[in-house]
Amino acid sequence: MLVWLADLLVPYFTVFNVISYLTFRAITGLLTALVISLWLGPKVIRYLQSLQIGQVVREDGPESHLKKDGTPTMGGVLILLSIAISVFLWADLSNPYVWYAMFVTFAYGAIGFVDDYLKVVRKNSKGLIARWKYFWLSVVALIAAFVLYVTGKDTHVTMLVVPFFKDVMPQLGLLFILLTYFVIVGTGNAVNLTDGLDGLAIMPTVLVAAGFGLVAWATGNVNYSAYLHIPYIRHAGELAIICTAIVGAGLGFLWFNTYPAQVFMGDVGSLALGGALGIIAVLLRQEFLLVIMGGVFVVEALSVILQVGSFKLRGQRIFRMAPIHHHYELKGWPEPRVIVRFWIISLMLVLIGLATLKLR
Repeated sequence: MLVWLADLLVPYFTVFNVISYLTFRAITGLLTALVISLWLGPKVIRYLQSLQIGQVVREDGPESHLKKDGTPTMGGVLILLSIAISVFLWADLSNPYVWYAMFVTFAYGAIGFVDDYLKVVRKNSKGLIARWKYFWLSVVALIAAFVLYVTGKDTHVTMLVVPFFKDVMPQLGLLFILLTYFVIVGTGNAVNLTDGLDGLAIMPTVLVAAGFGLVAWATGNVNYSAYLHIPYIRHAGELAIICTAIVGAGLGFLWFNTYPAQVFMGDVGSLALGGALGIIAVLLRQEFLLVIMGGVFVVEALSVILQVGSFKLRGQRIFRMAPIHHHYELKGWPEPRVIVRFWIISLMLVLIGLATLKLR
């Protein structure tokens, strides 16, 4: 909105020309989301407490988690509200990529909201039935994939960027739809599985979003994209605003979600953030980069897949408990140690991922 307003005011007040700079709007977008999240956080927590919307802890989980029963959940609403206001204020709303990313983010948030609502308000322990949850996640992902394919067929939009190879960018054709589907749905579920300890999911999300913010800025710039040997995508730059809004909203939420958590994000937050990272990776043509930078999410999801597969095929478990963060808890690691070490690993992976952009 402010981009449009600045265009009207620049002829009269040249100071408004600063809003045309992407870096300025990215920084102010981050700060806006952060301030909104910090300001609204206590109000949202009190409101959730008044509605008695509390987390239901798994009885088969680590004993240390039993004391978390009743902690307000669905705090992801705070994250989404902060992102929405920041993006509305600072992004160029005429950019289609902004709307693609927001569509997936908030559609996944809506699915997570229904799941949380059934669990904590309607007291249905199963929440949204798994097949219906997967169905709606798939519908949203396929809509996004189909629209992107139709509007960007046979251009950079449907190329596959391969790390370490600057000249290997094959056209995917219809495989683009399949890849996009798996990236969005897979990332949404992976972040959802990671959200099991206080602050465990939000900080890696912040770090990956920050990394993608830099990539978006470079991808939308002709000179920097050529320098890094990545495809120039005209609309990609504005995704930096969404990325920094996620960073700001995430840091604000972490203020209340850090150990011991005052509020949990719930599926409304984890599915939305996972969907956001997935669609941003697709729009930037950096699906492989997402696997590297989001390695913590990948390992968490793989640990569940391996655990279930091993138990069904061999009748034996690989880990003491899945996702893998619970395995380390049951080995005796204090919860804060698990959390911070996963954060450190996530930071290392993001830096490695960014380094691969030049190693081509």
